Amino acid sequence: MIKLSPSILAADPLQMGSALQTIKQAKADELHFDVMDAHFVPNLSFGPSLLAAMKKAEPDLVYDVHLMLSDPCKYAEVFAEAGATIITVHQEAENFIPCLEKLRQLGVKVGASLKPGTPAHTLRPVLDRLDRVLLMTVEPGFGGQKLMPEVLGKARELRLMGFQGDIEADGGIGLQNMQLLADSGINVLVMGTAFFKAEDPAAFCAAVHAL
Repeated sequence: MIKLSPSILAADPLQMGSALQTIKQAKADELHFDVMDAHFVPNLSFGPSLLAAMKKAEPDLVYDVHLMLSDPCKYAEVFAEAGATIITVHQEAENFIPCLEKLRQLGVKVGASLKPGTPAHTLRPVLDRLDRVLLMTVEPGFGGQKLMPEVLGKARELRLMGFQGDIEADGGIGLQNMQLLADSGINVLVMGTAFFKAEDPAAFCAAVHAL
C-alpha cells in the first residue's frame, strides 16, 4: 500500500487545528511537517512549539518531520522532544553523518533527503543507517511547484543498491501523476496543495491507498 503524508505547509495557517483534524479524519498515514530556516532553503516555516501542540492534541499520529536546515544537528533533539516520529535531514546539510547518528540515539526513525540535483549514490555509504529516503521532486522551499520527473529514477537506483526502507517523494504530486511515482518504487507520497484542496480528503486518501 502507498502511504499518504499530507504536508501541513499547504494548510491555511489560521486553521491549523482544523487541518490536523482533516488529516486524522481522512485516515492519512502521516503528517508531513516541514521546517525551514530561510538559509538552507529560501523560506521560513514552523518551529517545535507547533509540532508539540499537534502532538499533544493528536498523540497517535505519525509526525514526519523534514528539517530543511543548514545544520539540522543543532535542532534534532528539540524536534524529537516535541513529538517527531521520523526526522529527515538533508545529505547536503552540515554535519550530515553525525546527525544521523544523533537521530538514532534519540530514538526516532531516521531519514535522509536529496535535493533534485544530488545523485542517489551519495547515500550509498549510509543506507544501512536509514529508515527512509526522501526524494525532493521540486527544489525545496515552496509549495505549488511542478514535479521534476527526472528525479524518479533515483528510487530505482536506491532499490538496486539494496535499500529496503521507505522511499518518499515530495513536490508537485497529485492524483494526475501519483501512479507514476508508485510505479517508480516510491511508497510514501507527500501531498500538500492537492490534499487540502480536495473536495473529499477521505476519498483522496483512499485513492492513494488503492495504488
